[in-house]
Amino acid sequence: MSEHSPLDVPEGDPFGPHNLPYGVFSTPAAADPRVGVRYGDSVLDTAAVAAALGSPHAALLAAPTLAPLMAAGRPVWQAVRAEVTAWLTDPSHRAAVEPHLHAVDRVTLHLPFEVGDYVDFYSSEHHAANVGRIFRPAEEPLTPNWKHLPIGYHGRSGTIVPAGTPVVRPAGQRMRPAGDSVPGQPGPAFGPSIRLDIEAEVGFVVGVPSRMGTPVPRTAFRDHVFGVCLVNDWSARDVQPWEQRPLGPHQAKSFATSIGNWITPLDALEAARVAPPERTHPLLPYLDDTGADARHDGYDLRLEVRINGETVSRPPFASMYWTAAQQLAHMTVNGASVRTGDLYASGTVSGPEPDQVGSLLELTKGEGPWLADGDVVEIDGWAPGPHGVRIALGTVTGQVKPAGWTGQ
Repeated sequence: MSEHSPLDVPEGDPFGPHNLPYGVFSTPAAADPRVGVRYGDSVLDTAAVAAALGSPHAALLAAPTLAPLMAAGRPVWQAVRAEVTAWLTDPSHRAAVEPHLHAVDRVTLHLPFEVGDYVDFYSSEHHAANVGRIFRPAEEPLTPNWKHLPIGYHGRSGTIVPAGTPVVRPAGQRMRPAGDSVPGQPGPAFGPSIRLDIEAEVGFVVGVPSRMGTPVPRTAFRDHVFGVCLVNDWSARDVQPWEQRPLGPHQAKSFATSIGNWITPLDALEAARVAPPERTHPLLPYLDDTGADARHDGYDLRLEVRINGETVSRPPFASMYWTAAQQLAHMTVNGASVRTGDLYASGTVSGPEPDQVGSLLELTKGEGPWLADGDVVEIDGWAPGPHGVRIALGTVTGQVKPAGWTGQ
């Protein structure tokens, strides 16, 4: 046994053998992106090990994106995961594996898959109620349809960026404050957003596609979804209420959405599966999860939001009203198909307590302060794993950069 080997990951490490998330990386010596697996403080070059050990899945792991592996289906996902686990934990593989471990701080991480369609949901009852009270104080916080279907909108997949990508402050139209009239300039103001916000979310990555015209039932969720990642849905809160009449968010959210560089496979989250929340309204059959077959449809994921290193919130994903399985069923019930690389996000994760909300809008009740240029936002997370270990979900980081254009 070699001394200080990167294979000797401490017991209980959140990136230990119970986790093994996938990403895409390159090194200074080999610039071509390829599939890697995070193990402790290292990244395993799965393509190199697969070739060295004659794996039947070598071609999938040599791809410059996760898409071929994601499209291969759950039996292959499980087989590859078993292989990687053996490579990292079986002493007989140590000599073949050890040379292909790279320190995570010495590699370049890339967007792990090409994002197809992107749908963002609005599935936290606490978040929806908080936002309703702020934006519609004279009305009921939840709209009449909210507990009958998972509300969502199609986002812009072309501006989804990997963690670490700087986020330029967006410019756009916003309603002028009362009494703030400019002679010769009636109507809305234009300029850089002055109410830049975050939304802490969880993303679900589609692996196996579905056929157009064939809905995906709630019970088939695990056959289609490859894994999860954390998401920061950056939001311009001054642009949003002006443009969101009557349609949903557009420029307030389309300028950037950050996702984690590591995709945690669903099989790593077995110990984190929990019952969905109690339903207060009867659901239509395609969404009904009150039976025994849905008793583990929820996930106990614990998020943490930090701004400039200071923790401002710890949102609990287990409190989400609509599950990822219901969201997938609702997305496709009209016959819409999903493709390999489609991403759908949970919507802002917020709990019932003041320190459990996933946005500054809620944290400050709409009054600010908002994000300033130079602020660094980190969204971290973990899930309970087997035998009391933690499963790290990876960190989504982004720094706010000044607006590049002011319209002048």
